[in-house]
Amino acid sequence: MAQTLSDGTYQQLATRLAQKIAAERIITQQAKRLAYGTDASFYRLIPNIVLQLKNLDEVIFAIHCCGEFAVHCTFRAAGTSLSGQALSDSVLITLTDDWRGHEILDEGRKIVLQPGVIGADANKYLAPYQRKIGPDPASINTCKIGGIAANNASGMCCGTAHNSYKTVASMKLVLSDGTYLDTGSKQSVSEFIARKPELIKEIQALCDSVKDNPQLANKIKHKYRLKNTTGYALNALVDYQNPIDVLQHLMIGSEGTLGFIAEITYNTVIEHAHKASALLVFSTIEEASLAVTELSKLPVAAVELMDGRALRSVADNAGMPTFIQTLDNDATALLIESHGSTQQELNAQCDTVMQTLCDYTIIQSVPFTSDSTTVATLWGIRKGMFPAVGAVREVGTTVIIEDVAFPVENLANGIRDLQALFDKYLYSEAIIFGHALEGNLHFVFTQGFDKPSEIERYGHFMDDVAELVAVKYQGSLKAEHGTGRNMAPYVELEWGQEGYALMQQIKTLFDPQGLFNPGVIINHNPHSHLENLKPMPAADAIIDRCIECGFCEPVCPSRTLTLSPRQRIVLYRELQRRKNAGETASYSELEQTFNYQGVDTCAATGLCAERCPVGINTGDLIKQLRTAKYQQLSPIVKWTAKWTADHFASTSKLAKTGLKINQSAAKVLGEKTVAKVANGLRSVSKDCTPIWLKEYPQANHFDLQTEALNSPHNDHKKVVYMPSCASRNMGQQNDAPDQRPLTEVTLSLLNKAGFEVIIPQQLNEQCCGMPYDSKGINDLASNKARQLEAVLWQASEQGKYPVLMDTSPCAKRSIEQFSQPLEILEPAGFAERYLLDHLAITPLDEPVMLHVTCSSRRMGLEPTLRTLANACTSKVIVPEHIQCCGWAGDKGFTTPELNRAAVHSLKEQVPDQCRRGFSNSKTCEIGLSHHSGVPYQSILYLLDEVSSAP
Repeated sequence: MAQTLSDGTYQQLATRLAQKIAAERIITQQAKRLAYGTDASFYRLIPNIVLQLKNLDEVIFAIHCCGEFAVHCTFRAAGTSLSGQALSDSVLITLTDDWRGHEILDEGRKIVLQPGVIGADANKYLAPYQRKIGPDPASINTCKIGGIAANNASGMCCGTAHNSYKTVASMKLVLSDGTYLDTGSKQSVSEFIARKPELIKEIQALCDSVKDNPQLANKIKHKYRLKNTTGYALNALVDYQNPIDVLQHLMIGSEGTLGFIAEITYNTVIEHAHKASALLVFSTIEEASLAVTELSKLPVAAVELMDGRALRSVADNAGMPTFIQTLDNDATALLIESHGSTQQELNAQCDTVMQTLCDYTIIQSVPFTSDSTTVATLWGIRKGMFPAVGAVREVGTTVIIEDVAFPVENLANGIRDLQALFDKYLYSEAIIFGHALEGNLHFVFTQGFDKPSEIERYGHFMDDVAELVAVKYQGSLKAEHGTGRNMAPYVELEWGQEGYALMQQIKTLFDPQGLFNPGVIINHNPHSHLENLKPMPAADAIIDRCIECGFCEPVCPSRTLTLSPRQRIVLYRELQRRKNAGETASYSELEQTFNYQGVDTCAATGLCAERCPVGINTGDLIKQLRTAKYQQLSPIVKWTAKWTADHFASTSKLAKTGLKINQSAAKVLGEKTVAKVANGLRSVSKDCTPIWLKEYPQANHFDLQTEALNSPHNDHKKVVYMPSCASRNMGQQNDAPDQRPLTEVTLSLLNKAGFEVIIPQQLNEQCCGMPYDSKGINDLASNKARQLEAVLWQASEQGKYPVLMDTSPCAKRSIEQFSQPLEILEPAGFAERYLLDHLAITPLDEPVMLHVTCSSRRMGLEPTLRTLANACTSKVIVPEHIQCCGWAGDKGFTTPELNRAAVHSLKEQVPDQCRRGFSNSKTCEIGLSHHSGVPYQSILYLLDEVSSAP
């Protein structure tokens, strides 16, 4: 619901907010407001102010300020919301990373969570207790507790028994007048009752009004036997009589329209150790639906239904069972999962399921299995359906996913009727899948909003869907995604006049000024779901498939500094729109902003692609833009770059000389003086020169090629050792516990294990091309990679011997670029495969930090690194929320704020008794050492320390 206020009002509000909130966390710049204000829905509202708040006091202050100026505000967690409930055209209140607190209670039977905790992290904290939170939304790796509770999000195994409404134990919340309540504190409750007697009285009156209206009470009970997030949680008025209990449960699913949830305590559920899955395919929807009715009586944890079109959408995906390609559109699959406390219990349950379904005709199947690879493949079918539609949509359209619930007895008829509507409105790509035990179905289709006729088509389609689900079958229009903006005009249709009037009373009672998230849940505009539609203009083939879901954000190292991948795409799309529209002045202004926010501060790690439902690597777009910028540079710059590539040994000597000069200057003048001079020069040059850090390493003086000649000769155990240019040039920082350079340590390990070491020819001329690739200098990067491949192919005797690269980024790039069948390994992978069996290990009793580089993550080596570290010492700490250190090749030298932002939470995670850390990338270790307060070295140092020749 739009709010028309003058710019002066927002300026006054911003000034007022700045009295207690740091100016850098009051976002008023247009580009940032656009980028930060986007959620996963197909709506677009641009906030006038975005706040990034650190604590509860700031939230209460912001609420008071908004009330003082009568300005709307919206609370937002991760912004994975699909129905537009995380948008605002006024003030958008977001949370910093300071809201990630948690506490385990009662041996894991309860967990206290702040709203900024990611759902998957909550389950990670509970894993040692064999417990988990009840809600299990598909976005659990990204969505945050605040959003999970505010939307009453559920998921595949959650059902209606384990959602937030059913598992909330207590919460801390703030109402629209700034009143604070901790429902788990008797003192807080007593103070609240004394302060808000009228509110308590009115809540009791609401309960009594429902109690005195049996028809309405029965309707409420009927509606909540299904999954239902349409409107407010009216079941709170039936299920509870204590006003505090009612208030607490009304907050669940209220989508930030009634108050702010500052903390929630959940009653947790068992996470069974034994699980099995099966895929059963039936010839028709009707038969599959009858099977669902039987399964609802059995001990199954999840039953996912997929119609024939959905199955066809993933038939060509890698790893899919071949029979999927032979199925027709009438075929319907059920993906069944069962959990047990013991293997025997699980086996018995699986046998019971199959015996119960023995009279049904199952045309294809994958029998119950606990094999992790097969189970992952089966669930990959289900999880691949949403992106399958997104991947084939036309440029300019968006993917819409809606979720409804039918009474299970009407499941087949409901599906048939939905499919008829798809045909009527020409949504030929539409698919249906969902949580069959609750009759909860998701339907996915693509929609363009660039023409009035398309908006009209969508409007008529939604009218018919609402009539079908809410009226004909008395189902739920929103089962688990929240009402939002898309279904707000239909709430009264589903609930009737009495139910809707009750919801209006609730909104007015809790938010009399109507300032909290207006237009969501309660909306008097019957066309609001057809307004403020998000444009999705063509921008670049790399990113055109993006649906702006935000799944990429938790792993992005620049997300707290400038932009996340989603936000980069939002701004780049807007850039292209302005360019195509001929908006020259505004295009130039935004381009200037984007050059730093989007291009310069992107680490281009590609971690975003691992999380993206459709596999978009935003880093590829950024590298492409860097290539374009490089092409525009002066000839002298291009000549210099080419000279460094053609004379790499000389370039390396210059780098090593620089390290020597740095060390000498620090000794003679002192570190403070050198830092002042170097960083002063950086300031004068407008950040064109590198920052100075005391953790910069000494020069590497180890003569590897000579020393390697002394390695043992062994015809059966040979390895090509290709040290990176960083490890060839750089030694260790001054306070490192082991002052040997990495090349010496690596050679020591290989000698202990009895390997004959082969050093490639023209070693100092070799480079994988990474320094050039990260800057978008593609031709030089490719040339260096081809040159290195040829040298390694010769050294390994045409791939006969493995190649050890002592840093993970170089190994990853080489694996991706080489065409010859070379076995390229980084330190952890090589140690696991070739060293551990040939070394005697005596583990240390010492805590150490372990950083898993982004390149290691993308190669799937995190478990390998953890296993290797755990074999060497008693306690290994892998810090949370650091997926990439942000050093990004050489950006740590030139854009140090990216490194600082990426590891901002590192130091506080280093235990007092921990004295060192380990990783597998030399340059990353510089930044990690600087920001952690403990020296980081290659994990090969740790392995060398604890090992001896057998």
